[in-house]
Amino acid sequence: MKLKYQLALWSMACLILFAGFRGQDAKSPVSGSWMHTSGDDTWLLMAADGYCMVTYYDASGKRFFKTFGGFQQVENGKLQLQYRFHSEDKSKTGTRDDFTWNAKGRKAQSDLSGKTGQWTKVGDADSKMTGIWRITKRKEANDLKDIKLAPRRTLKFLTNDRFQWAAINVETGEFSGTGGGTYTFKNGTYTETIGFFSRDSSRVGMKLEFKDRLEGADWVHTGLSSKGDPIYEVWSKTPENER
Repeated sequence: MKLKYQLALWSMACLILFAGFRGQDAKSPVSGSWMHTSGDDTWLLMAADGYCMVTYYDASGKRFFKTFGGFQQVENGKLQLQYRFHSEDKSKTGTRDDFTWNAKGRKAQSDLSGKTGQWTKVGDADSKMTGIWRITKRKEANDLKDIKLAPRRTLKFLTNDRFQWAAINVETGEFSGTGGGTYTFKNGTYTETIGFFSRDSSRVGMKLEFKDRLEGADWVHTGLSSKGDPIYEVWSKTPENER
């Protein structure tokens, strides 16, 4: 009971601390998808709604290196990041780092990769799909079962043309996996092209099609997984405490 009480207090403190990170929108200097490349190495930043995910990978070599993310805001040329997960260092969960972020148009100078370099905006973040989604229901056999909110959760982050999912634990900092790439959503067909995958590099480059629809704040996602298994999932737009 004592541990649960401490975790509850920690979560409440984090939400209070992160309250100032709300209100980021498409006009934010960091909103959208940004890319920094050096040789075969690619850094991808996705940012919207006061949240971000950052991933480092080698697309041509199908190698995943690391990912991290959480609540963000830009003030006075600084990208302030409150970590909700970090694939290499779970102790960073709940802590903050500041990075440089000086944007002009669709270019930015930042040390987000560990050293200062140029980032190029490759996508916007102002569509109906933009935002952070959490899987809230999944069909098992013929039953559609609720997935209750818990510290261990799977989030899916979309800008206008890119996606990334991450399985994380916001209390313990445990990281279970991630994948992402580009997507299109036209005439009820949602298509993903996998650009990186932490669990199975052989799936990089695969293109997956789903028959999807939006129902209010819910996104109904149906089709076959990258393993070929049938799926029926409901993803819902997240309030701040579910991210």
